[in-house]
Amino acid sequence: MRVTVDRVACECVAVRLRALNRCITNIYDEALRPLDLKVSQMNILVAAARMGTARPAQVCEQLHLDASTLSRNVDRMKARGWLETVAGEDGRSQPFRLTAEGSRLLERAIPAWSKAQHQVKKIVGTTFLNQLEQALDRVGRSAAD
Repeated sequence: MRVTVDRVACECVAVRLRALNRCITNIYDEALRPLDLKVSQMNILVAAARMGTARPAQVCEQLHLDASTLSRNVDRMKARGWLETVAGEDGRSQPFRLTAEGSRLLERAIPAWSKAQHQVKKIVGTTFLNQLEQALDRVGRSAAD
């Protein structure tokens, strides 16, 4: 049992990816902190900007979020005036879009994001980034099968 526990502690890919995710997220969050914005929220703003009218199911799929996480973030972002609800056709989903304030915030956030992006790329390196893209492609293909 001890060998198995040590092996899990030393080799678990999930634990290592989660730790890396937390470290990288902290770099982006620190860069965006002066704007009172988190990278998770910025990605929702970006999704809304790209989609025009963002449908929650599409945003969840694009950002690999569960519906409750998206809903919680969108509610907070609406309260801050960054997003607004758009009347949906079926009344069940609540599409949303950027407000003018959300658009201005996104514009102000881009330089901070770029700085964090550069820092992260420098830390993890080009080889890792290429391998990450390949792994994400494989995961996407296997999910489609």
